[in-house]
Amino acid sequence: MQAPSLPAPEEIALLEPFERIGLDRIAVVATEAEAELAADALVLAPVWGFDTESRPTFEAGVASEGPHIVQLATREAVFIFQLHDAGCRAIAGELLERSGIIKAGFGLRDDRRRIVNKLGVEPQEVLDLDTVFRERGYRRQMGVKAAVAVLFGKRYLKSKRAATSNWAHRRLTESQLLYAANDAWAALRVYEALGLAG
Repeated sequence: MQAPSLPAPEEIALLEPFERIGLDRIAVVATEAEAELAADALVLAPVWGFDTESRPTFEAGVASEGPHIVQLATREAVFIFQLHDAGCRAIAGELLERSGIIKAGFGLRDDRRRIVNKLGVEPQEVLDLDTVFRERGYRRQMGVKAAVAVLFGKRYLKSKRAATSNWAHRRLTESQLLYAANDAWAALRVYEALGLAG
């Protein structure tokens, strides 16, 4: 059986943009109290879109101190946990090691390793969506851009500048919030479109 083909980057560039979640549905979670409120909303969902961001290290051999933020998305909202506060960090860790809720995202091996190092927890029920595409015959590694193009026929917008920005800042910019939130939210949309939801 022939492997399904992926659209070329120049084909993706011609597609209509994929719908994004707006700032009005993004919650920045920086304190223990905010984390408790976020957790109350999150535990009602069976699946979360999941991603992390770490401040880039531009020197060879310098280990990342990330993740600096953890993003968890439901269909209604995205919660961006900043990991400066010990109480907030602890609740983010509890959420990630909670069983019974799937955490779906792309390219999660590094994220997982960094979470173990920084939060001291082993995330449970993590689903790297790339493995689902591989099981369905796709040979090349699948990221969020290619997945959105294949499943929705749309172009996922990703800012290179936001990707390499300083995620350790206590005040994240609007472009950082949109970038981080949409990576997690798009992963949840891909999970649903793959027919994986109950």
